[in-house]
Amino acid sequence: MKGRASMWLGLAALLLTPCGVAHAAQICAIDLNGNGDAADEGEMARCVAMADGAVQCPIEQTSCVADTSGQYSCPLGAAYICLTPTVGGTPSCSPATCINTDATPTEDETLVDDPGPANDGPVDADGNCLGTIEIFGGRALRCRPPGASVTFQNCCKDKGEIVKDGMGGSLSSITTKIAIAKGVFTGMKAAYTAFKAGATAAEAASAGANAIIVGIDPTSIAISLAINFMMEVLLQGCDSQDMETGMLRGSGMCHEVGSYCSSSILGVCIQKARGHCCFNTKLGRIIQEQGRPQLAAFNEIGWGTAKDPYCRGFSAEEFQALDFSRMNLSEYYADIQARAQSDIEIDMEDKVDAYLSVIKP
Repeated sequence: MKGRASMWLGLAALLLTPCGVAHAAQICAIDLNGNGDAADEGEMARCVAMADGAVQCPIEQTSCVADTSGQYSCPLGAAYICLTPTVGGTPSCSPATCINTDATPTEDETLVDDPGPANDGPVDADGNCLGTIEIFGGRALRCRPPGASVTFQNCCKDKGEIVKDGMGGSLSSITTKIAIAKGVFTGMKAAYTAFKAGATAAEAASAGANAIIVGIDPTSIAISLAINFMMEVLLQGCDSQDMETGMLRGSGMCHEVGSYCSSSILGVCIQKARGHCCFNTKLGRIIQEQGRPQLAAFNEIGWGTAKDPYCRGFSAEEFQALDFSRMNLSEYYADIQARAQSDIEIDMEDKVDAYLSVIKP
């Protein structure tokens, strides 16, 4: 194809016809932008049925040209076959080949289900942590943009702020406990499990919302928005981690690390994923983004890689070393009552000092 690299491959999937009979999908892909993969928007498509049981890739589908004798040829070259649409009309050709990939398995990256920092250290008689603590710790999560594995749906799409932010009134809100994020995690798991078990999208979303409320203060989440969000992504074929990442990401609680290939075939990427570090609050994400560059411990590893995000929280010593006067918290102001940045800094420092005085012998 002139001035453009192309690749021809089929992608594995199962599609259901309106009658409910399963057929192997014929799917095609072309590296339109020449970046070495076929996982970007518009580079993959389901092949369309043509006459005589044939299929054709709709990407860069081109009308064939008839000669004086009425014989059609493909303007892309003699190697490309002209096929007639099922409804008749002018034959067309495509530079991409449709392949039934039942015999060509897709290679999928193992999904990492990061539980976040565990409360596994020693505690005293009052339940106070005696070991290492992490402040504003996060979890590695991924969502998938349109691609073969998600039937070309955007599972990274968000619906705006669903989970409301706030430091909370207790000191435990700045420790390893990430109640909000884990509450969303519980809800997404419940919704996805119910949907897979045969519940309708509405029933599954309600189950997910009920599970979230058990995990966190119900005033911290817009339940109606959460239900609508879950119904939409369930019907799009997204999994529970796609859902969880979308909800937290849309609420401003995730830092996107980058993209990586989550599924490939014949060595070519056909599904990307976006790796994130997601935190329990928007404030946690902001302080992580602006605090890490101040600390030498993060200089080499940074945020890790898109496939393996590095989401650990700050140690107590690292947190005390942060210079909050160098941080811009303006993004957070809209979520709290109007207060001067100096007041917020003092409030945070007081909470940390108070917490450290409890855990120190």
